[in-house]
Amino acid sequence: MALIVKKFGGSSVKDTERLLNVANLVTEDYAKGNDVVVVVSAQGDTTDHLIEKAKEISEAPSKREMDMLLSAGEQISIALLAMAIEKLGFPAVSLLGWQAGFKTNASYTSARIKTVEAERITSELSKHNIVIVAGFQGINKFDDITTLGRGGSDTSAVAIAAALKADLCQIYTDVDGVYTADPRKVKNAVKMDEIEYSEMLELATLGAQVLNNRSVEMAQKYGVELEVLSSLERKPGTIVKEKVKMEKMLVRGVACDKNVCRFSIIGLEDVPGIAFRVFNSLAKSKINVDIILQSVGRDGTKDISFTVPEDQQQDAENALESLKDVLKYQSLIKDNKVSKVSIVGTGMESHHGVAAKMFEALYTANINIQMISTSEIRVSVLIDEKDTDAAANAIHDAFIK
Repeated sequence: MALIVKKFGGSSVKDTERLLNVANLVTEDYAKGNDVVVVVSAQGDTTDHLIEKAKEISEAPSKREMDMLLSAGEQISIALLAMAIEKLGFPAVSLLGWQAGFKTNASYTSARIKTVEAERITSELSKHNIVIVAGFQGINKFDDITTLGRGGSDTSAVAIAAALKADLCQIYTDVDGVYTADPRKVKNAVKMDEIEYSEMLELATLGAQVLNNRSVEMAQKYGVELEVLSSLERKPGTIVKEKVKMEKMLVRGVACDKNVCRFSIIGLEDVPGIAFRVFNSLAKSKINVDIILQSVGRDGTKDISFTVPEDQQQDAENALESLKDVLKYQSLIKDNKVSKVSIVGTGMESHHGVAAKMFEALYTANINIQMISTSEIRVSVLIDEKDTDAAANAIHDAFIK
């Protein structure tokens, strides 16, 4: 007998037909004698619809009240799935995040899990119930409901698997595994049988939407082996784990991210500490900065360009404009018609010429590079948003056959 944690995303439970399909998947493993915990997201576009409702009332609603509102989506899903499982003749109980023991910090709409006190889940499993948990949510020290941000249900599932020392954590999606690129955009994308945590973490961070990056980070930290598979097709998916058996491929995947905004600060004083002032102000506003480019000083001034997530662009702009008198820059230029395309692979560590090959592929496709960022297992470029799909295909064809 094994303990299995299964997570189902919004598309997997979007309507009655999909809910009944999930109920069948869950009860098949339960009928084999396994203990099963299920983590569920809100149905379909429910979260987006709730956000729209909030905006009908206010353009800047309280984050606390947004968490109260958004947590309702998962409450609907878990109750309906419990009903579907009971209809099949199996025992089930649904639990909200706080009932399942999720304790978080007080950062509303983007909370971090502090602990999972899983006694209630363990108690329900001992009664031979299938336990269905609302993903994406928890409770803070003020007894307020909090949410974990986009993709938070993946993190919920991994946290439960870690707390219970589960034998398997399965993440069900509308694709049948992790591909070398988005198969909807790259025609020659190939499904991988397995991938290392470090590679999956980079791909998830760089725009691959199949897994939330925080869930991969947590899985690596606690040694939770993941399987990404389809809720619609009964076939093996992709295993995410510490080390893979296969020989290293030079590049394991290509990721694209259109949720990017580039800022250029023109005419900064060319003096020590100016970069610190710029990025310290952004850090205080909790803004994530990625690619950074600083020009060579000239005539006593220099320029700094960097990228931030598109949904943080207004906060970044506000932070920089509030310091204009201190920084004494000439102008601030913002461009959100850009995208980031990246290659990832631990095999890149021991090979030379990887970046050159990537740049050659872009040159052949007549695509201009605006900015470049590298690490041991990643090369990222910033390009015009309209060239994203062409760039992904050209790079993929250059590295992956």
